[in-house]
Amino acid sequence: MSMTINKLILLNFFKGAAVCLFVAATFSCTSQKRVGGLALYTVRDDMGDDAMATLKAVADAGYKNIEAAGYAEGKFYNMSPEKFKSVLDDLGLDPISTHQGSVTLDNADSMMADVKAAGFEYFVIPVPPMGLFTSDSENMTMGMKGGAKNLADILAVLGKKANAAGLQLLYHNHDFEFKEDKDGVVTIDYLLENTDPDLVNFQMDLYWVTKAGADPIAYFERYPGRFKIWHVKDMDDQGRFAPVGKGTIDFRRILDKKELSGMKYYMVEQDKTFTMKPLEAIKVSHEGIMEIGFD
Repeated sequence: MSMTINKLILLNFFKGAAVCLFVAATFSCTSQKRVGGLALYTVRDDMGDDAMATLKAVADAGYKNIEAAGYAEGKFYNMSPEKFKSVLDDLGLDPISTHQGSVTLDNADSMMADVKAAGFEYFVIPVPPMGLFTSDSENMTMGMKGGAKNLADILAVLGKKANAAGLQLLYHNHDFEFKEDKDGVVTIDYLLENTDPDLVNFQMDLYWVTKAGADPIAYFERYPGRFKIWHVKDMDDQGRFAPVGKGTIDFRRILDKKELSGMKYYMVEQDKTFTMKPLEAIKVSHEGIMEIGFD
């Protein structure tokens, strides 16, 4: 009787091992914890070369969630919304947010329908839309035209459209929104004070807030619950982008105020990786978020 039981145990063991090997082609059967999100802007060149292989590398690096930044002509990375969602499902990646920089008041409804079909929850405005964003590559500065009220009015309309589409609208900051404009208005303050939190909220980029000389926690305290997603990127001692945990930003201090901020998700991002390949940098950052205590 005991020999029969032992044979059954061994048989079930080998069956389980075979299943694990089969699943490992797409998912991981190791004990690696899948946590956190990645902004695919970090690996934009790799996504352009081979989106399928890059997404698998993102999953293999330990990420669970993704933020897209590759929408054009009704497709995400040259895939229909439904196809893109299917690919993510197969890899165990969850579509959380997407940067939609080409949105206008005229194309918003159709674009939001595509975003919804791809399974995203958050429709993110990455810079002032509709030609309002300005940049000076020579002086490495960014800005906007039209004024804070104009931007707030546009976001209010887009927020209503997103809500009707079953999405949540977020605005993503850089550094210029935290500085006074020519009229003495701090754009981010104006937006926070003059938009409806039921329709418009924010994706706080912790690097750019720090670069602007502002304190994320001070904003959490003044405007609790408004910052639904964070961009987590570090800053080296030269002020450049760095993998998470390899720079100077005190993420533990900020993470302690997660609930106050309203943060539901976070996305690792590194706009430039300099001497490191992007697919290597995302691994280093994933190790960093685990060590810091992000979950």
